[in-house]
Amino acid sequence: MSLTAKGLKAAAAAGLLALTCLAASPAAARPDCPAAFAPYSSDTILLDLLLDPRTTAVLEQQGVLRGLPPMLRAAQPPTLAAVMSPRWMMTSAFAGGSAAAAADKLQTLDRALGQIPVTADAAERRCARYDQVPPKLPKPEQRPAILVFDKINGYRDEPSVNAARKALTDMAARRGWSITFTNNGAVFNPAQLRAYDAVVWNNVSGDALTVPQEKAFQAYLAGGGGFAGIHGSAGDFSYVWPWYRDVLIGATFIGHTLNPQFRAAKVMVAGPKAGITAKLPDSWTMTEEWYSFAGPPAPGARILVRLDESTYAPGPRLAMGDHPLAWTRCLGQGRSFYTAIGHRPESYVEPNSVELLEQGIAWAAGQGDTRCVKGREVHAGT
Repeated sequence: MSLTAKGLKAAAAAGLLALTCLAASPAAARPDCPAAFAPYSSDTILLDLLLDPRTTAVLEQQGVLRGLPPMLRAAQPPTLAAVMSPRWMMTSAFAGGSAAAAADKLQTLDRALGQIPVTADAAERRCARYDQVPPKLPKPEQRPAILVFDKINGYRDEPSVNAARKALTDMAARRGWSITFTNNGAVFNPAQLRAYDAVVWNNVSGDALTVPQEKAFQAYLAGGGGFAGIHGSAGDFSYVWPWYRDVLIGATFIGHTLNPQFRAAKVMVAGPKAGITAKLPDSWTMTEEWYSFAGPPAPGARILVRLDESTYAPGPRLAMGDHPLAWTRCLGQGRSFYTAIGHRPESYVEPNSVELLEQGIAWAAGQGDTRCVKGREVHAGT
């Protein structure tokens, strides 16, 4: 064999090794975040448009970015640009928009954005904020075992997140729970999820899971796992993963109180007190940032507490009439609990709010007086 032939063979072997390593590298894998190759439009999350100079130029030309504060133009998570789309910005009543007034502008914007192809490089940039390598976590030593997830690509209110962490740690100590904290979305894999009775989303904002991670979480819940969502975990204006909003939470956030943001209002237990609400008073007054939703939770939800709108005057855009604040839902054998209370750090030491959250998490972990069977909540003894 000649020296040249040997060199060619060595180069080929080296090239094959490089390709093998590249294929095995998480960063080099085909982008698997939910919107990786979704066509550009006015429904695209603003952050994904800001990550591509071509679409950013269109937004500038169309005046979409004119006057936006830096917190809405930031292309590095956490950023509010991760929880809204141009369509929402131009049509939401909460944002002061009008669908009729924006119709022509949206059509022009969609036409311009639709002409820009989503390249492999653009898809990689979209998916860079998602996690691919699972974290190394300690094995839970007690049951129930609670996993607290707080990866936040969207709006991150550090005081809320930290106060919730402290409250959850205290709950686990007095209840004898194992509790593990992570901000790594790659923990949503069958092997690691199997170790936990419930997953708590601590004010999670912005899309956080790849498509395989979403599927693993859905399978975990269908098989009898639990979910507990706190406040901001249902407070995004736009969602890349509709199942999370429409099925797991079961309600669409439309806005919260402003001017002033925090207001005192009466919280009322819904229906006869039992299970999660057994130790709560019939009503109590507290100060919070009050969320409003497009309507009541999806059919099958059990409302736990409601808000008395007559005690804080939400205004026409946010008024719901029947105003749910916390509820449970069954997803097959899985359990879902959500509370909209939790922006102010003070809410994590307010006795009734803490009781609601603690009992809701316990229920989600399978420790309640009811369980979920084929999508229905039944007494634990049946």
